[in-house]
Parts: sequence; structure tokens; C-alpha cells
Amino acid sequence: MLSDYLLTIGLVVGLFSIPAMLSAYADQRPPRASMAAFILSVATMAFAYTQKPGGYAPMDVPNVVVEVIADIIN
Repeated sequence: MLSDYLLTIGLVVGLFSIPAMLSAYADQRPPRASMAAFILSVATMAFAYTQKPGGYAPMDVPNVVVEVIADIIN
């Protein structure tokens, strides 16, 4: 279950880092923090993939995210 949480955290951080990178490029600033967050999210997702036996299929990812959100709410 820990790998499911890590995958979800990596997806959320990666999702929020992309608009920050685009904003930095639009403002002619170096995207240091947003690029670091994106690299961290990719590393987190890669670690989650290696920790789950058999890995994740692309069709399983939405179900994993929903299960993690449901586990947090309950």
C-alpha cells in the first residue's frame, strides 16, 4: 500500500510542477524549484514502480489514485 501512496504523491507533485515550470518560462525566470519538484516526482513514481511486485499497468493508475483518496477520506 505504501507504493500506492508514493505513486499518488508523485503524480500530484508532478501535476502541480508543470504549470509552475510554464509560468517560470513565461516570466523569463529559471525554473529551479519547479524543475526540482518535477524531478522529485519522477523519482518518487519510479521508486513506487520498483517497490510494487509486478509494477503498475497504465490502466491501474486511476484506480490506485481513487483507492488512496478513499483511504485518506475514510
